[in-house]
Amino acid sequence: MPKTSKRIYLDYAATTPVDSRVIKVMLSYFSERFGNTMSLHSFGQEAKQALEESREVVGSLIKTKPTEIIFTGSGTESNNLALKGIAFANRKNGRHIIISQIEHPSVLEAAKWLESQGFKITKLPVDRHGLINLNNLKKAIKKDTILVSIIHANNEIGTIQRISEIGKICKGKGVYFHTDATQSFGKVPIDVNKMNIDLLTANSHKMYGPKGAACLFVREGTKIEPLLHGGGHEAGLRSSTVNVAAIAGFAEAARICKREMKKEVKRLIKLRDKLIKGVLEKIEESHLNGHPKKRLPNNTNFWFSFVEGESLVIQLDLLGISASTGSACSSAKLEPSHVLLAIGSKPHQAHGSLRLTLGRWTKEKDIDYVLKVLPGIIGRLRKISPFKKR
Repeated sequence: MPKTSKRIYLDYAATTPVDSRVIKVMLSYFSERFGNTMSLHSFGQEAKQALEESREVVGSLIKTKPTEIIFTGSGTESNNLALKGIAFANRKNGRHIIISQIEHPSVLEAAKWLESQGFKITKLPVDRHGLINLNNLKKAIKKDTILVSIIHANNEIGTIQRISEIGKICKGKGVYFHTDATQSFGKVPIDVNKMNIDLLTANSHKMYGPKGAACLFVREGTKIEPLLHGGGHEAGLRSSTVNVAAIAGFAEAARICKREMKKEVKRLIKLRDKLIKGVLEKIEESHLNGHPKKRLPNNTNFWFSFVEGESLVIQLDLLGISASTGSACSSAKLEPSHVLLAIGSKPHQAHGSLRLTLGRWTKEKDIDYVLKVLPGIIGRLRKISPFKKR
């Protein structure tokens, strides 16, 4: 099949293009306002002012104080700082940490490493939609529990957890609560105070900002150790010369999302639901992964009987559609998605998954095109499938 010149990007959960309005803001910080924020001269103070203004803008999106925003280089770094920083700062009080089975690899691997350092990790199971059971959480919290980390919205299946209820339970038990909001930040409203969140991870490149900028919200009074030691940047929690250009871009992306969120969410939900309805109606033995309602406005994830996901992604790419078969951070692995296995999918079902995530430049005609070509691709792949019925 010859490759088309058409290009439709439906992998916004992996990364987003940088908005032109964001690029415009960033440009001056490369060659004009390029100073080191730790310098006392005018160039340094100009950069410092931009940094603090960015802190205020990013913080306003989750209703927190600017001083509670710590800028990092990635969501992975923020998640590692949250888990390891809390673990080592509070190990005298206990060594038990609770996460879910469907966390991002940066949380799962950080927890696995902490286990090798003598910490005990409990992984809460999820139901078929990807939701944890709140009673299971209550029972899992012990006297030596120091942290609960539950992802806000899953990066693969889009399910949104009951974060307010989880936060309330943790607050009542006197346990720190961290949530990875990398996928939800800028897409759904978040209030860290009403939701009783102590630490929150957010990332620029998932919301039309540049790569290389992220943050960790750390509630005032939280006992946490830094991972990086050096010049004492970011209130001593993240030493490294500050990437002002990327952070300024992150802030502008946050400002745009805050201003346009309500209208954009409504638009995306309409397109998302059209895609889900069309796929389930047009393709026999197609199934939706994740919660049918409590899901991100831009996320769809399906599995198709008798189809192999990697082949499906390649065929879609030949027709100009960029999609994925799982998390971008682990797409090179041959193992079935841990998230899909956790919600009860069998390995062959997990291998037949397709994630289509929408974004700011997704148009209705793009959805129409997918619904036009996808049934044919599925049909052709099923004819040659080793999984098909005998």
